[in-house]
Amino acid sequence: MSATKGLEEGSLCRMSQLIKEELVTGGERAVAVLSGPSFAKEIAGGELAALVIASEDAALAEEIQHALATSQLRFYASRDVIGVELGAALKNVIAIGAGICSGLGMGSNVLAALVTRGLAEIMRLAVRMGGHSQTLSGLAGLGDLVLTTTGQLSRNRHVGEQLGQGRKLQDILHSMNTIAEGVGTCRAAYLLGQKVGVDLPIINQMHDVLYGGKDPREAIRELMERPLTIE
Repeated sequence: MSATKGLEEGSLCRMSQLIKEELVTGGERAVAVLSGPSFAKEIAGGELAALVIASEDAALAEEIQHALATSQLRFYASRDVIGVELGAALKNVIAIGAGICSGLGMGSNVLAALVTRGLAEIMRLAVRMGGHSQTLSGLAGLGDLVLTTTGQLSRNRHVGEQLGQGRKLQDILHSMNTIAEGVGTCRAAYLLGQKVGVDLPIINQMHDVLYGGKDPREAIRELMERPLTIE
């Protein structure tokens, strides 16, 4: 079972794909993934949480679901590994954008818009890759996205806040003793969107901020001034 969130730079593979490629030998074996809205610090402190176990092998997902369930942790089973993993990875990129808005002193209106449109991007890419839109409306999609874009324990939101306040990316990362996975995932997501032909305007702007030196305020302005369309 994988509890790792992200996309491998270079191959653009999801974590379960890497596990099958690197670790599974002697024939095909089932792999499960764990995700959902949860800060490790809160879990360790005994806080309640609801999470998702996904596997193409429904019996394996159910087995792990019942093995791990406690009065503290509730698990839902899913067969949509693609949707769960992409939701887990891409929400970190959107959280950087949410942090930028906060660092720039923007209010709740823009945060709500960013979360909603960010979810639409994640959903478009996941569906194109074979995932299901319903998954992204659940804990592994919307739930995880809301937590990571609003929670004060979010490392990726912290990176965005610091960028919005004018700090340089490398200075921010060097000052942290934890990893903000969204920074590396952003490059992979940007390339994956280009590869499969999915429009990812927020992720693309975050890529330009992180890797192209674009001013964060300019990135937000360009998002607001994109051609008008239907929702």
